[in-house]
Amino acid sequence: MTKRIVDIINDESTGYKTKVSAWVRTFRNNQFIALSDGSTLRTLQAVVALDSVPEETLKRITTGAAIEVEGSIEESLGKGQRVELIVENLKIIGDADAEKYPLQPKRHSLEFLREIAHLRFRTNTFGAVFRIRHHVAYAIHKFFNDRGFYYLHSPIITGSDAEGAGEMFRVTTLDISDTPKAEGGEIDFSKDFFGKETNLTVSGQLEAELAALATVLEAATGHHIDRLMVYTDSKALAQLWHERREDPRLVHIRQLTSSFKRIRIRAIPRLHNQAANALAKQAATCKNMVT
Repeated sequence: MTKRIVDIINDESTGYKTKVSAWVRTFRNNQFIALSDGSTLRTLQAVVALDSVPEETLKRITTGAAIEVEGSIEESLGKGQRVELIVENLKIIGDADAEKYPLQPKRHSLEFLREIAHLRFRTNTFGAVFRIRHHVAYAIHKFFNDRGFYYLHSPIITGSDAEGAGEMFRVTTLDISDTPKAEGGEIDFSKDFFGKETNLTVSGQLEAELAALATVLEAATGHHIDRLMVYTDSKALAQLWHERREDPRLVHIRQLTSSFKRIRIRAIPRLHNQAANALAKQAATCKNMVT
């Protein structure tokens, strides 16, 4: 039976057979393979007995290669891990050219990882960041859900300028090299897909307010929006998630501040404990992993 690495690490038992499908993080001494399947920041050490695997197959076990190993989970005789997988069968699922695969076992700058966005989730840094994001989103959603709020997906494309807080990204199907013109010389957006000028929204407040006023009073809306704005600073955020609360029952600023206090007191500590515990456990044996 195929098991995730996180389940193997958390399982206190040993001496059982299992199968693991994962990517190679490191391979040393033609014997020890550090495997990662994305279920945890930690790796599982797979031990290949000498002369048990053909030389041609060993040459294909490179960083980034996808392999399937089958064997027995036993207590580790080495340092750095509690258990290891003693390999009985090994199969190469996908090769990774060692001369071309960019994520070698060393530190990489964020600028470099930005250029290989399709692979950056395999690094410790982005693995930790997106796990924390998961816990943040879950804690906030659970807080509002437990209090009768509804989760709303507001439109991403809009014809309104919302708050007018910044430049907006235009959405159009018109050929920008040959745009149709109206009599006054301006762009004729009536020929566009939506028949009017449209942009990516910078706020979902209007839809949230409408939904809050349409639902029963014991419920309100809490939702994420994708907010895109243009800034002069290239390092400033151009895209972010925004949690907004709309509640028609609030009649005094004290009610609002009290709500924020409850989020801070109840949701944030729980979030901190969950994220800290999860990352601490996962990072316990990350010494040889890609950063």
